[in-house]
Amino acid sequence: MVVVREICGFLGKVHWMRRMNWDELNARRLARHALDAPAKEARPADIVTAMAGTHAQVLSAAELGIALRIEGATRADVRAALWQDRSLVKTYGPRGTVHLLPAAELGMWIGALTALPTVDPAPPGRRMTPEQTDEVVAAVGDALSDAELTIDELTAAVVERTGPWAGELVMPAFQGMWPRWRQAHHEAGIRGALCFGPNRGRKVTYTNPHRWLPGLEPMPAEEALPRLVHRYLNAYGPSTPQRFAHWLNTPVTWANELFERMSGELERVDVEGEANWVTAGDTAVPAGPPRGVRLLPYFDTYAYRVGNQPAPILYPGEAAERVRPANYQVLLVDGVVTGLWHQRRSGRKLALTVEPLIALTRAQRAELDAQAERVGEILEAKPELTIGKVTVGGHA
Repeated sequence: MVVVREICGFLGKVHWMRRMNWDELNARRLARHALDAPAKEARPADIVTAMAGTHAQVLSAAELGIALRIEGATRADVRAALWQDRSLVKTYGPRGTVHLLPAAELGMWIGALTALPTVDPAPPGRRMTPEQTDEVVAAVGDALSDAELTIDELTAAVVERTGPWAGELVMPAFQGMWPRWRQAHHEAGIRGALCFGPNRGRKVTYTNPHRWLPGLEPMPAEEALPRLVHRYLNAYGPSTPQRFAHWLNTPVTWANELFERMSGELERVDVEGEANWVTAGDTAVPAGPPRGVRLLPYFDTYAYRVGNQPAPILYPGEAAERVRPANYQVLLVDGVVTGLWHQRRSGRKLALTVEPLIALTRAQRAELDAQAERVGEILEAKPELTIGKVTVGGHA
């Protein structure tokens, strides 16, 4: 890292600014995400906090991604954090997608996410009024206040509390229609009236997070939004308001204004000619270049890229055409995507197929073998590694 002197504007003010290159940023981000080396004394909630939330559309992938970052952890440790000690909560997070969030920071997430600018995508004939949305969210929170309900049970409870209009089948979904109230399903999660409960057999259940976190209170937006910016920059910075907006799926103009209001708390750094931001004083980078071979599960690299890393740098060469267009499980070598992989389980056996898109060195191949063993340990199965072409498509 280099420190440069910049003459700022017509005032001729001298400003000392850090300058970083992409290798330094890559190494920093790997370290922040515990992908350079597994954390020795961390809990699953610590890892999820450091990642600014973990994408959990496929919960088994989230379990693998978190456990990979903790020395000796398995999926059982992540499940215990989620369903036993309640230090993790499965709910709706950034971009309205399913995430694991740290229970200790759920109030911050609720306060920040409810303050984001939104646009209702539903056509006028199906759209609920703001008053109807409030009524549905209140009904969801009440129905789940002392229960864990499936989606059908929750629908019946919401209609009972609001009226038949909430149950009208007006929303196209897959090969059928969903009831009107489902427009507010994600909103109920974002407002803290709903989170996921443990599955009932193969059926998903929902409950109210206040059942498990009795002291839960939404943080005021004016406090929550700056904290979320700091969380994001700790995980993905240096970064820009544009990438922050992409991470949250919000307008860039709004993100620019937020960063401007926080200018006294942030510090500008130069990343190969591009202005980026970090929390003031948080400019440290690892001493060496990014290193390591990792097998990352579904959505892990997507979350890593959407938050920060320009695609041409994260997906160099053939990876841009072979891996980037779909959501594959990826082979990460020295911080960049260099292949893809797939797993197939049969009883206690776990067949792993890895397709490298580069020639692996002997040391990298040895590390890949170790990663395969580690994946088997986390998933409590015996792995069998094959180097070959991945013939299945990416996850939808």
